[in-house]
Amino acid sequence: MAGVLRALLSASEKAANIARVCRQEEALFQLLIQEKTGADKNKKFIQDFKTLADVIIQEVVRHDVGKQFPELLHAIHGEESNTFENKLGGRVEVQVCSTETDTAALLCSVLDGNKEAAGLLAQTIHQEIELRDPAAERLELAIPTSSMGIWIDPIDSTSQYIKGRGDVEPEKGLYPSGLQSALVLIGVYDRGSGEPIMGVINQPFNMCDPGSLRWQGQYHWGVSYQGLSASSLARPAPPPHKELSVVLSSSETEEVKQALVPLCGRRMYRASGAGYKFLCVILGLVDAYVFSENTTFKWDSCAPHAILRSLGGGVADLASSLSHPHGGLPELQYHQPRDGVQGVERWANHGGLVAFLSEQSLKEILSALSGNVLQ
Repeated sequence: MAGVLRALLSASEKAANIARVCRQEEALFQLLIQEKTGADKNKKFIQDFKTLADVIIQEVVRHDVGKQFPELLHAIHGEESNTFENKLGGRVEVQVCSTETDTAALLCSVLDGNKEAAGLLAQTIHQEIELRDPAAERLELAIPTSSMGIWIDPIDSTSQYIKGRGDVEPEKGLYPSGLQSALVLIGVYDRGSGEPIMGVINQPFNMCDPGSLRWQGQYHWGVSYQGLSASSLARPAPPPHKELSVVLSSSETEEVKQALVPLCGRRMYRASGAGYKFLCVILGLVDAYVFSENTTFKWDSCAPHAILRSLGGGVADLASSLSHPHGGLPELQYHQPRDGVQGVERWANHGGLVAFLSEQSLKEILSALSGNVLQ
C-alpha cells in the first residue's frame, strides 16, 4: 500500500518536472500544442487542447507505476490518447522507450527535428526521482493492488498551462487563473465499489523564485480506506465568518449563482481548472466547490475526492443529492462508464457536483439550491 503511494508521489514529481521543462521555451512550446476534436473534445470549450506535456506525463505515469506494479498496468486510465500531432504535421504514438536515446529519437520526430529539446525531455523522462515523504513511508494500510484502478489527469487546466501567465494576483489566497491552476492529478479508486481511496495532487507552478524566475512545485496526498484515513495535510480550521464561501466556474449558470447569494453573499469566487477548484476546498480557502454542469470527468475528481475524504469531506453528486434529499449521501463513483453516450462523455460527472469539507456546509448549499436548480 505504502509502496503504491510512494510510486504515485514519485511519478507526480517527475510529471511536474516535465510540465516545467516543456514551458521553458515559448517558441518550442507552441509546437507542442494540438487541438482536440471529435469524441476527445470537452463540449464546454469552443477550442479544447492537449499538449505534448499532457501526453508524455500520462505515458510516464503509466510506465513508471506499471514497471513497479505490473498488475496495475491495465488498470491505469487517463484523459489523453497517446497520439500526438504537432502544428507542423508530425505525428507519433508517444511512449516511454527502454532507453533515453530511443525516447529522444521518438520525440525528435514530433519536435521538427529539434534534437536538443528532444534530448532534454528524454532526460527528464528517464530521470530517477528520489522523493522522500516520511509520513507516506510510515503508512500501513493493506489495500490489494488487484482491487485498484487509477485515473490520471496529466495537466488539469491545460488552457491556463498554455497561456502560461505567472503574474496573476490571488484573491483571498485563491488564484482566479494562471499557471498556479495547472495541476497533475493521480487518483486511485476501488474497482469493486468505485470509491476513491487514494489521491495525489502535484502543483508544478506553486511559487516562482523572483531571482532565478524558476518555478517550484508542491504536492499533497490523502488516503481513505475502510474507515482509516491519512493525509499530508491537516484538516483546515473552520472559517471565522458565518457566511459560507464557494468557488465556481466562470461558466456556472445564473440560476446557481443567484440561489447561492443569500447563503454566500460576496464570498463567491471564480477560478480556472476543476482540479484547482477542488484544491481550494482541500486547502480551506473556500468551504465548497459547486458545479452544476456535466463537463468535469472522473480524471478531474478522483484524486481530490480521495484527499477530501481523508480530511472528513467528500464530493457529492449534485443532481442525485437534490432529487433524493432524504437518502444517503450520493458521492461520485469511478468504476463504471455512463451508458448511451460516446467518447469522453462516458466518464463525465453527469449531474454536477459539490466538493465539501463539512457535511453541514453541504447541507446548507443543497438547501439553498433545492427547488431552484436542476429541477
